[in-house]
Amino acid sequence: MSYESMKKYGLTVSMYNEALQYEELHIGRVLSQSKDVYRVITEGGEFFAVVSGKYRFQAQTISDYPAVGDFVLLDRVHGSAGNGIIHHLLTRKSAFIRKAAGKANDEQVVATNVDTTFICMSVNNDFNLRRLERYLVLVWESGATPVVVLTKVDLCEDIHSKFRAVDAIGNGVDILGVSAVTNEGFDDVMSYITPGTTVALLGSSGVGKSTLINWLTGQDKLETREIRNDDKGRHTTTHRELVMLPSGGMVIDTPGMREIGMWDAQEGLDMAFHDVEVFTSRCRFRDCTHTNEPGCAVYEAIRDGELSEKRWASYLKLKAEDDYMENKADYLKSKNEKFKAIAKFSKSIQYKQKL
Repeated sequence: MSYESMKKYGLTVSMYNEALQYEELHIGRVLSQSKDVYRVITEGGEFFAVVSGKYRFQAQTISDYPAVGDFVLLDRVHGSAGNGIIHHLLTRKSAFIRKAAGKANDEQVVATNVDTTFICMSVNNDFNLRRLERYLVLVWESGATPVVVLTKVDLCEDIHSKFRAVDAIGNGVDILGVSAVTNEGFDDVMSYITPGTTVALLGSSGVGKSTLINWLTGQDKLETREIRNDDKGRHTTTHRELVMLPSGGMVIDTPGMREIGMWDAQEGLDMAFHDVEVFTSRCRFRDCTHTNEPGCAVYEAIRDGELSEKRWASYLKLKAEDDYMENKADYLKSKNEKFKAIAKFSKSIQYKQKL
């Protein structure tokens, strides 16, 4: 295995050293996924691959399976002899995980091994600070660095007010303003996408993520549609895909998200709501419920206008949701481990009976 051949795709030294334990396997990176089939890139080119039966049996949660951006170890370096077999997943340096959309309490790995995440939000009807707070929590939790990208700035008459509103809840995150129509912000965006780095684009449907990628690549790499009457682009991205830019950097486009559910994101909450955590740490009593206790720093901050009631309410809502999902995740993991153990025991009994 050659480190230099995969370095341009974002392979790190630690990942390469981990891969050396499996001398008979080859390093690849997942470019896209369609159900159980993965499109991967190796030093020998692109081809399709599936996980091995042993891999599938040992996987305990959905996040144990490969996702777009993952580095995996395969049985071959090219696809001339058919689909490759994925035997191992290299340790991720970051992973954006949310609660899967719908009623099922399952996790969904959106993208992995991302250096910077662009949280895209248009400055028209899509502008939503409470949704942005959710994104910031999950991006901080993922291990990537969040950057807020305000799109379609050519449609906004008072862009400075939008910047101020984002800055008020961003706790110092970088904010960019872009327009594919006027080419505003192109150099600012490209400064984050250097050779060997990976940037993921997250946001609601129609905010211009695919348009942004086409703008960066200089070609219609991803399909987009015209702007609707409400200034909102019609969404066309239906799957996650990693795209190599001419500059050498990589971007991961993702479908628009209607739901951004919490999934075990306490560290992300601490980062995204650091300003709130500062006030809670100043309360007179350690077990303060922040309701009517004397010496409650949160209550005083809201009263004095240092903390908005909307931001405090948002923090409480996200924390409660995350606590619930954290307990649910622990339960599902324990349940899966139990079923795996039962299946393994049953298999050993059947083997002994044959003897």
